[in-house]
Amino acid sequence: MLETKDLTLHYGGSQILHGIDLEAKAGEVTCVMGTNGVGKTSLFKALAGTHARSGGEISIDGETIGKLRPQDIAKRGVGYVPQGRMVFPLLTVTENLETGFSILPRGERFIPDEIYDLFPVLKDMAHRRGGDLSGGQQQQLAIARAMIMKPKILLLDEPTEGIQPNIIQQIGRVIKYLRDEKGMAVILVEQYFDFAFDLGDRFYVLKRGAVAMSGSKAELGEARLRATVSV
Repeated sequence: MLETKDLTLHYGGSQILHGIDLEAKAGEVTCVMGTNGVGKTSLFKALAGTHARSGGEISIDGETIGKLRPQDIAKRGVGYVPQGRMVFPLLTVTENLETGFSILPRGERFIPDEIYDLFPVLKDMAHRRGGDLSGGQQQQLAIARAMIMKPKILLLDEPTEGIQPNIIQQIGRVIKYLRDEKGMAVILVEQYFDFAFDLGDRFYVLKRGAVAMSGSKAELGEARLRATVSV
């Protein structure tokens, strides 16, 4: 579904990503793990097009894409939920969701019932401003907004950060639904090890902007993966 080869990224004169090779398959959760500052969010910015990669290739469904604008990558089927959620604080919940319409044909510009089935609180708070929601509610809104765009690939950057346990469990159920029922390729950056290990099918551990370890859950095992991530 999505593949990178020898992906590099710079901020000015500083190289952040060093030759990242990654594969995320449809119907799987691919976890990108590592300590703070190893390049996980930078990788997502490169995949979503919000920061142009310096080199390497990104392929979607086997087709190599150029250095496209974020909206053009979204049209190729990549949804992005950034760290910090980035909802529009002065727009209502409904208006936030409607911002996802921008890449859709006019006939598909509606909020499907599935959104409210997965996130009932958004229907209850449809007229409340995004900035007045709790952190957990904002995270649900950010995921729902990405789903409005009907992605084939969903990038989730630290979805449990600062979230209460009951909503973490709900987000986990939504991720499983998107993988198992929708056949989506989910790429998850997550510091909460138990959450990531429970959901993940394949894992990539980054260190200093490079892949230090990769493999399936069965290949790596919990103890080995936990020890590598924590170093």
